Amino acid sequence: MSAPPGTYNRNRDSVSIIRNLDSVCRVTGRAPRADARRNRVRVLEAAEAALAVEGVGVPMEDIAQRAGVGVGTLYRHFPTKEALVAAVVAHRMALLLRDADELLAAADPGAAFFGFIDRVVAMGTAKRDLAQALDVAVADQVKRDLLRAVGDLLARAQAAGAVRPDVEAADVMALMPAALSAPDRLLPVVRDGLRAAP
Repeated sequence: MSAPPGTYNRNRDSVSIIRNLDSVCRVTGRAPRADARRNRVRVLEAAEAALAVEGVGVPMEDIAQRAGVGVGTLYRHFPTKEALVAAVVAHRMALLLRDADELLAAADPGAAFFGFIDRVVAMGTAKRDLAQALDVAVADQVKRDLLRAVGDLLARAQAAGAVRPDVEAADVMALMPAALSAPDRLLPVVRDGLRAAP
């Protein structure tokens, strides 16, 4: 059942946060004030640090205090904990996807592909509780973005002969949860299984 227009809907609004963190600016046609942008960044940084230490149970008031802003300012940017968690994950994903785009220009496509896999696993291991707290619809968007990045890097690595030609991006994504469960032991196994035969 969909929420009436103008009311907060967790699924719909969390997805919009992932897709466009500055959607309010587009609606109003105005760029946010400099202090509003600074406050948003401070809240995101404080939230990421607090969530990493205390997990998703950290009170919103603690995050506001860490950021040096009032609780009202925090809620103006992020009306719910789910919205804040989604924004933190979106920020981390944006950085990861930027890395993927930069790696597409790397001289060694194989090293770029495996380096990206290592980064994804490292981020997933450190932020596992955030990923688990994400709404299903938001998690699906994150997976689609990640699948695209993996697919682009995989295609270059396969063209360079560094990765088996029968591997698909969906296969790599399916292997990620296993690598996340015991990265020190299983990530090398995943890497070896993906490499092209010499």
